[in-house]
Amino acid sequence: MTGITMMVSSRGSFELEMWQWLLFLGALLVTALATAYMNSTFSRYEKVFSASGLTGAEAAEKILYSRGLGSMPITCIAGRLTDHYDPSRKSLGLSESTYHRSSVAAIAVAAHECGHAIQDDTGYVMLSLRTALVPVTNLASQLAFPIIVLGIIFSLPVLAQAGVYLFAAVVVFQLVTLPVEFNASRRGLQMMTELKLVNGEELAMSRRVLTAAALTYVAALASALMTLLRLLLITRRRSD
Repeated sequence: MTGITMMVSSRGSFELEMWQWLLFLGALLVTALATAYMNSTFSRYEKVFSASGLTGAEAAEKILYSRGLGSMPITCIAGRLTDHYDPSRKSLGLSESTYHRSSVAAIAVAAHECGHAIQDDTGYVMLSLRTALVPVTNLASQLAFPIIVLGIIFSLPVLAQAGVYLFAAVVVFQLVTLPVEFNASRRGLQMMTELKLVNGEELAMSRRVLTAAALTYVAALASALMTLLRLLLITRRRSD
């Protein structure tokens, strides 16, 4: 009976180990695929120049001005696809590949970031919630893994589980991020249409660019969920 029990225990341990590796590799894969698709889509439409001749910065200026936000600073920042809206400074940061170029991709990305600025100006609840979660999420992501490791090393299941709960905050943040990003894209596309920044064909291209960008956030959520499940399996195995 003891031998049979050991075999069952060994098999269960192997299955847990297998699931842990599958979740780890799955998290890496979905992130890599989404990033690769985003980069290839952006690169494709980065080469398509808009008929309007507007650069990303000029398109952003027109959108912000039309919404009474003409005084908002628009700065050029280093990097590629590092574009963002800073709600604390009420400013728009456009990467070099967006700020100076008059491509369909540049205008689409700039319009998306303007969508975030409009969200902030109109008091969009989900953006406010995400902004409030940023410091909590940053702290949780920094502490979660060290706490889990310490819990395992010192055989303290409660401490390890606390680390897992901390990482759950990262999952919540990624979940809240999804509607914020999709809504910003919808607003951006709407403004591009209303202001005639692109023609019909270019609008379809812009939608592809923003859809590819949105998939990176979907992948981030999926990756975070798989990592959370993996951590649950690890702590469960150690506590058994």
